[in-house]
Amino acid sequence: MENEEGEEYLFKIVIIGDSAVGKSNLLSRFARDEFDLHSKATIGVEFQTQVVDIDGKEVKAQVWDTAGQERFRAVTSAYYRGAVGALVVYDISRRTTFDSIKRWLDELDTHCDTTVARMLVGNKCDLENIRDVSVEEGKSLAEAEGLFFMETSALDSTNVEMAFEIVIREIYNNC
Repeated sequence: MENEEGEEYLFKIVIIGDSAVGKSNLLSRFARDEFDLHSKATIGVEFQTQVVDIDGKEVKAQVWDTAGQERFRAVTSAYYRGAVGALVVYDISRRTTFDSIKRWLDELDTHCDTTVARMLVGNKCDLENIRDVSVEEGKSLAEAEGLFFMETSALDSTNVEMAFEIVIREIYNNC
């Protein structure tokens, strides 16, 4: 990460959360404006780079999508290193995914001492009719943990770009 004369910005951001909360689809909606209704579980880690304009500067966000399953936990811990941003994702229609947010935050604290921007993301807000976690609960947890908060839908694009841009802008403002 360079600035002033070099003008080169590359920020590593991780997306974490339980399996099947929509992490991969959030990334593919942000990076390629795509959504796969039949996406498979991520094995290990995948990443994509997206260029974002912040105040007229070209900022590259290298977004790492980690597997949510317990069996990949040991493998993914190394991928937290160097991350300066994190989206911690739960599915608004599955309370168990919200209940494990604290565990994900603990894991982030354990493996990463460099994060400057963290956002709690309640994904799948298009599933309002089967909502299991209220907006107020999400906001309250985010406030208690010092996180940004936003509800998104990778399916219909609601707030996806904005969630990533808030995190990227916060990192940029802190470097």
